[in-house]
Amino acid sequence: MVKPGQLAAAARVGLAAGLAGTAAMTLSSTVEMKIRGRPASSAPVQAASKVLGVQPVGQAEARRFGALVHWAYGTGWGAVRGVLASAGLPGVTATAAHLGLLWATEQLTLPMLGAAPSPARQSAQDLAVGAWHDLVYAGTTAVVYEWLDRTR
Repeated sequence: MVKPGQLAAAARVGLAAGLAGTAAMTLSSTVEMKIRGRPASSAPVQAASKVLGVQPVGQAEARRFGALVHWAYGTGWGAVRGVLASAGLPGVTATAAHLGLLWATEQLTLPMLGAAPSPARQSAQDLAVGAWHDLVYAGTTAVVYEWLDRTR
Protein backbone atom coordinates (compact mmCIF):
# COMPACT_ATOMS: atom_id res chain seq x y z
CA MET A 1 0.00 0.00 0.00
CA VAL A 2 1.34 3.40 -0.99
CA LYS A 3 1.34 5.98 1.76
CA PRO A 4 -0.11 9.42 0.94
CA GLY A 5 3.27 11.06 1.50
CA GLN A 6 4.94 8.68 -0.93
CA LEU A 7 2.23 9.31 -3.52
CA ALA A 8 2.60 13.08 -3.13
CA ALA A 9 6.39 12.84 -3.41
CA ALA A 10 6.14 10.72 -6.57
CA ALA A 11 3.63 13.16 -8.10
CA ARG A 12 5.91 16.09 -7.22
CA VAL A 13 8.88 14.39 -8.93
CA GLY A 14 6.54 13.64 -11.84
CA LEU A 15 5.64 17.32 -12.16
CA ALA A 16 9.31 18.23 -12.53
CA ALA A 17 9.79 15.42 -15.05
CA GLY A 18 6.66 16.54 -16.92
CA LEU A 19 8.11 20.04 -17.20
CA ALA A 20 11.24 18.57 -18.83
CA GLY A 21 9.07 16.39 -21.09
CA THR A 22 7.08 19.44 -22.14
CA ALA A 23 10.30 21.29 -23.00
CA ALA A 24 11.43 18.36 -25.15
CA MET A 25 8.05 18.13 -26.86
CA THR A 26 8.10 21.88 -27.50
CA LEU A 27 11.47 21.59 -29.19
CA SER A 28 10.33 18.57 -31.20
CA SER A 29 7.14 20.23 -32.39
CA THR A 30 8.88 23.53 -33.17
CA VAL A 31 11.40 21.76 -35.40
CA GLU A 32 8.63 19.68 -37.03
CA MET A 33 6.49 22.78 -37.72
CA LYS A 34 9.43 24.52 -39.41
CA ILE A 35 10.23 21.44 -41.52
CA ARG A 36 6.61 20.89 -42.55
CA GLY A 37 5.80 24.60 -42.82
CA ARG A 38 2.70 24.31 -40.68
CA PRO A 39 1.35 26.70 -38.04
CA ALA A 40 1.00 25.75 -34.39
CA SER A 41 -2.09 23.74 -33.55
CA SER A 42 -5.05 25.67 -32.22
CA ALA A 43 -6.63 22.52 -30.73
CA PRO A 44 -5.25 22.96 -27.19
CA VAL A 45 -6.47 26.56 -27.01
CA GLN A 46 -9.90 25.62 -28.37
CA ALA A 47 -10.27 22.71 -25.94
CA ALA A 48 -9.05 24.64 -22.90
CA SER A 49 -11.27 27.60 -23.83
CA LYS A 50 -14.33 25.34 -23.79
CA VAL A 51 -13.40 23.52 -20.60
CA LEU A 52 -12.34 26.63 -18.65
CA GLY A 53 -14.82 29.08 -20.15
CA VAL A 54 -11.97 31.40 -21.15
CA GLN A 55 -11.96 33.11 -24.50
CA PRO A 56 -8.70 34.92 -25.31
CA VAL A 57 -9.24 38.15 -27.24
CA GLY A 58 -6.68 38.76 -29.97
CA GLN A 59 -3.76 36.80 -31.35
CA ALA A 60 -1.27 37.80 -28.66
CA GLU A 61 -3.63 36.72 -25.88
CA ALA A 62 -4.40 33.45 -27.69
CA ARG A 63 -0.66 32.73 -28.01
CA ARG A 64 -0.07 33.44 -24.31
CA PHE A 65 -3.07 31.35 -23.31
CA GLY A 66 -1.90 28.56 -25.63
CA ALA A 67 1.57 28.60 -24.08
CA LEU A 68 0.09 28.50 -20.58
CA VAL A 69 -2.19 25.60 -21.50
CA HIS A 70 0.65 23.71 -23.21
CA TRP A 71 3.05 24.00 -20.26
CA ALA A 72 0.41 23.37 -17.59
CA TYR A 73 -1.01 20.35 -19.43
CA GLY A 74 2.37 18.74 -20.03
CA THR A 75 3.65 19.46 -16.55
CA GLY A 76 0.42 18.12 -15.03
CA TRP A 77 0.63 14.89 -17.00
CA GLY A 78 4.04 14.37 -15.42
CA ALA A 79 2.27 13.85 -12.08
CA VAL A 80 0.47 10.91 -13.68
CA ARG A 81 3.84 9.36 -14.50
CA GLY A 82 4.80 9.69 -10.85
CA VAL A 83 1.56 8.11 -9.67
CA LEU A 84 2.06 5.17 -12.03
CA ALA A 85 5.55 4.62 -10.63
CA SER A 86 4.32 4.88 -7.04
CA ALA A 87 1.71 2.21 -7.83
CA GLY A 88 4.61 -0.19 -8.34
CA LEU A 89 4.75 -0.28 -12.13
CA PRO A 90 8.29 -0.87 -13.37
CA GLY A 91 9.85 1.94 -15.44
CA VAL A 92 9.10 0.64 -18.94
CA THR A 93 5.55 -0.40 -17.99
CA ALA A 94 4.87 2.94 -16.28
CA THR A 95 6.18 4.77 -19.34
CA ALA A 96 4.05 2.72 -21.75
CA ALA A 97 0.96 3.25 -19.58
CA HIS A 98 1.72 6.98 -19.34
CA LEU A 99 2.11 7.29 -23.11
CA GLY A 100 -1.05 5.25 -23.74
CA LEU A 101 -3.14 7.28 -21.30
CA LEU A 102 -1.88 10.57 -22.71
CA TRP A 103 -2.44 9.60 -26.34
CA ALA A 104 -5.87 8.04 -25.72
CA THR A 105 -7.00 11.07 -23.73
CA GLU A 106 -5.97 13.42 -26.54
CA GLN A 107 -7.58 11.27 -29.22
CA LEU A 108 -10.88 11.13 -27.31
CA THR A 109 -11.07 14.52 -25.63
CA LEU A 110 -10.04 16.88 -28.43
CA PRO A 111 -12.63 15.53 -30.91
CA MET A 112 -15.33 15.47 -28.19
CA LEU A 113 -14.66 19.17 -27.57
CA GLY A 114 -14.74 19.94 -31.29
CA ALA A 115 -11.09 21.02 -31.20
CA ALA A 116 -9.71 18.34 -33.55
CA PRO A 117 -11.03 15.73 -35.95
CA SER A 118 -11.46 12.17 -34.74
CA PRO A 119 -8.51 9.84 -35.40
CA ALA A 120 -10.51 8.23 -38.23
CA ARG A 121 -10.60 11.61 -40.01
CA GLN A 122 -6.90 12.43 -39.54
CA SER A 123 -4.25 11.51 -42.07
CA ALA A 124 -1.81 8.76 -41.20
CA GLN A 125 0.97 11.33 -41.35
CA ASP A 126 -0.76 13.65 -38.85
CA LEU A 127 -1.46 10.73 -36.49
CA ALA A 128 2.17 9.61 -36.74
CA VAL A 129 3.52 13.11 -36.10
CA GLY A 130 1.24 13.53 -33.09
CA ALA A 131 2.27 10.13 -31.74
CA TRP A 132 5.92 11.06 -32.26
CA HIS A 133 5.56 14.22 -30.18
CA ASP A 134 3.79 12.26 -27.43
CA LEU A 135 6.58 9.68 -27.53
CA VAL A 136 9.21 12.42 -27.19
CA TYR A 137 7.25 13.82 -24.23
CA ALA A 138 6.70 10.47 -22.50
CA GLY A 139 10.26 9.28 -23.13
CA THR A 140 11.84 12.44 -21.81
CA THR A 141 9.48 12.52 -18.84
CA ALA A 142 10.39 8.91 -18.04
CA VAL A 143 14.15 9.46 -18.23
CA VAL A 144 13.97 12.58 -16.07
CA TYR A 145 11.56 10.92 -13.62
CA GLU A 146 13.83 7.91 -13.15
CA TRP A 147 16.87 10.16 -12.69
CA LEU A 148 15.13 12.43 -10.17
CA ASP A 149 13.58 9.49 -8.34
CA ARG A 150 17.01 7.91 -7.85
CA THR A 151 18.48 11.11 -6.49
CA ARG A 152 15.83 11.65 -3.80
